[in-house]
Amino acid sequence: MGLKGKLTAQIEMKAGGDVFHGLLSETPQQLPNISPNVIQGCDLHEGKWGTVGSVYIWKFIHDGKQKVGKDILEAIDKEKRSLTFNMIEGDLLELYKVFKIDFHVETHHGIDLVTWTLDYEKLKDDVEEPLTFLGALINLSKDIESYHLKAK
Repeated sequence: MGLKGKLTAQIEMKAGGDVFHGLLSETPQQLPNISPNVIQGCDLHEGKWGTVGSVYIWKFIHDGKQKVGKDILEAIDKEKRSLTFNMIEGDLLELYKVFKIDFHVETHHGIDLVTWTLDYEKLKDDVEEPLTFLGALINLSKDIESYHLKAK
């Protein structure tokens, strides 16, 4: 099996794709209050929230353990409601040479769909695919939806 891979998951977002994109792009520091079982912290290390080139430090739970990752916000598109983060330091880079997280929101027949994509390159062939990390992103999406539906 190859070292490079891509995983994708899509989930319906009843709370609205604009809300979801706005939260992740402009106020991700709120995520620990919304999804504490997934995100433990999000701090701005360099730059400005929601600006390409900004660096965020994430504290998150993965496989039951607290992890840390430093990501650069590589791309943002408000019209396409998309973001791309590239992990530049952190626990996951002990297993992966490259680890990018992309999400975008599409609307089909009035339904907002959030799509998460992980692009990665494993350091060794015996490293598992990051399925549990993708699962955590799905749980984050569900927590954001629940939070915003309760607030309505």
